[in-house]
Amino acid sequence: MSHKRIPKRRAAMAAGGVVALGAAAILLPNANASQDGGSSDDAAAAPRTLKAADASDLASRLAGLLGDTFAGSYYDSAARRLVVNVVPGDNNQVVAQAEKAGAQVREVDNSMGELRSGAQTLKAEAGIPGTAWAIDPRTNRILVTADSTVTGDRWDRLESTVDGLGPGMATVRKSAGTFKTFASGGDAIFGGGARCSLGFNVTAGDGSPAFLTAGHCGVAADQWSDAQGGQPIATVDQAVFPGEGDFALVRYDDPETRAPSEVNLGDQTLPISGAAEAAVGQEVFRMGSTTGLADGQVLGLDATVNYPEGTVTGLIQTDVCAEPGDSGGSLFTRDGLAIGLTSGGSGDCTVGGETFFQPVTTALAAVGATLGGEDGDAGAGDTGDGGAAAGAGDAGDGAVVGGADGSGLTG
Repeated sequence: MSHKRIPKRRAAMAAGGVVALGAAAILLPNANASQDGGSSDDAAAAPRTLKAADASDLASRLAGLLGDTFAGSYYDSAARRLVVNVVPGDNNQVVAQAEKAGAQVREVDNSMGELRSGAQTLKAEAGIPGTAWAIDPRTNRILVTADSTVTGDRWDRLESTVDGLGPGMATVRKSAGTFKTFASGGDAIFGGGARCSLGFNVTAGDGSPAFLTAGHCGVAADQWSDAQGGQPIATVDQAVFPGEGDFALVRYDDPETRAPSEVNLGDQTLPISGAAEAAVGQEVFRMGSTTGLADGQVLGLDATVNYPEGTVTGLIQTDVCAEPGDSGGSLFTRDGLAIGLTSGGSGDCTVGGETFFQPVTTALAAVGATLGGEDGDAGAGDTGDGGAAAGAGDAGDGAVVGGADGSGLTG
């Protein structure tokens, strides 16, 4: 029998799990408040205040404008300003243009080309399981992290490679936990003995309802259910892991499934209007079926992580905590923009740790899907008569629709 409608259990496809009221209160009162204190008519060189999403857009434009002098950028959340790094050069005009556009310009020593070359050297010479690295524009260095398994000869090899990059190019730090994907056996969505979290409901290229989750969930099982031992409701269409990302597109088996574009915060939902690029320094929130809502900051972009299963590139690095079962869950902003899908990391929500996320924009482009405001159908779900909500389960009756997660974050 076809699964016509997903039973209403306040459930379901809204990206996450149960949330403490305190955490939800932090997020929702300001969900739609504008942070933009700047004016389009203000052409002064003084840096403008910007929302993080606007800062990310400005950074992309300035990267093209500045060319080889561009050395990365980050969002100063306290001042609500975009800080752009430049290497000294003869063309002061482009720097003046960047300042006129509203950015705060800072001169640094390492060019983006040099930093990327250093990252390639790390990949070639120190691709050791338990290591990760990303360019940190705030320090103008490559931030290299080694987990607790990197010891002895492997630690010596990593240290030697970093030293070989030259002074001031990279910083190494140790993590107390172990890098791994966040799969677990538990009570969210289930497939092949694994439990994961739904990321975001989307509309597939052919117009059918689907959702995004972690790729390591997608390769763990072909079919996913909203109850342990229950009938499958969705089937994996595409999955990437390891390699150039960690994402999967999972299609609902019933084409009439209503899958609204929102994140379920337990007692409230946050509409998701579209996807956006992450910015270093940006405030972000994560929802997962194990730990609910957590918040933190973006630490790095285009991160490389060497999991035991293989190397994954192109990730977002953050200090947001996560635990087993949170894999695939949604990373988003307080004003309803989808940023990432939980991949893996180290630590837990007691001691903290590093976490890595698949950028949503990259996943959408790869699978040919649209989300939120990009396609009206994606957000048209009706939760009033049994429609699915995008993401997490409801504490009252335990149902979770969507959220393929075969992974867990453990330290």
